[in-house]
Amino acid sequence: MAKSESVKWTREHFLIALNVYRKLPFGKLHSRNPLIMDVAAKLGRTPSSLAMKLSNFSSLDPVLKARGIRGLPGVTKQDRLMWEEFQSDINTLGPESEQLLHDLFTTDEDREVDFLQRDRVRVELPVPMAAAPKGPTESIVSVKARRGQQFFRQSILNAYGTQCCISGINVPRLLVASHIKPWHAFPEERMNPRNGLCLSSLHDAAFDSGLISVDGHRRIVLSRKLRGYFPQPVLEMNFLAFEGKTFRLPDKVAVPHDDFLAYHRDVIFVE
Repeated sequence: MAKSESVKWTREHFLIALNVYRKLPFGKLHSRNPLIMDVAAKLGRTPSSLAMKLSNFSSLDPVLKARGIRGLPGVTKQDRLMWEEFQSDINTLGPESEQLLHDLFTTDEDREVDFLQRDRVRVELPVPMAAAPKGPTESIVSVKARRGQQFFRQSILNAYGTQCCISGINVPRLLVASHIKPWHAFPEERMNPRNGLCLSSLHDAAFDSGLISVDGHRRIVLSRKLRGYFPQPVLEMNFLAFEGKTFRLPDKVAVPHDDFLAYHRDVIFVE
């Protein structure tokens, strides 16, 4: 497919671009970014065409607006409509956009498109799913669920710079896109980027089981139940060292919702 600035922006192209926007920091939305170059080539577009569209989306991002950051001024009506639709129907369009991105790079349904290595787009074996769906349509649902989890994981990890927001650990295979309001109990919030934290596997397990949480000022708090296992040098190094410290916030649309954090603190946290 010939690369051209005049290639039509189809609905599929928009969904792929919105997917990519979720996975790149604001400072990387330029045509020299290898990830943008890889995706643009697959779309038959120039890198500058895709980069400009991503910058248009940044003009619509409320988190960037609140920080006084402005994208390009050339936002179109279609940009705005697709942005609003994507945000309002993220549970459907997140996995759909991930499938479209997947199909650009591979026909192997057992592999996923990875944006965590910043030098190029990679096609990798997936991180094991937390809970595989079961039932007569398991194989179909499983693919959709994997695409959804891949979209959520890649979005959250990239929003946090591929670092645990508590400890700073930056090994992708040791990181989890942790749901603040649980996946099983709140299906409507499964793909919501504001329902995610990037945590190490250890801190994710502690957060998920209510052994740690955050207070109203986003500072790490430890439960009495966890403290009951002290003294243990390794535990103290991984938890006590971060008590009272504010966890690191992400850029863009993935800033955690205060109401979700309050729910975790009030319902899941084991005081």
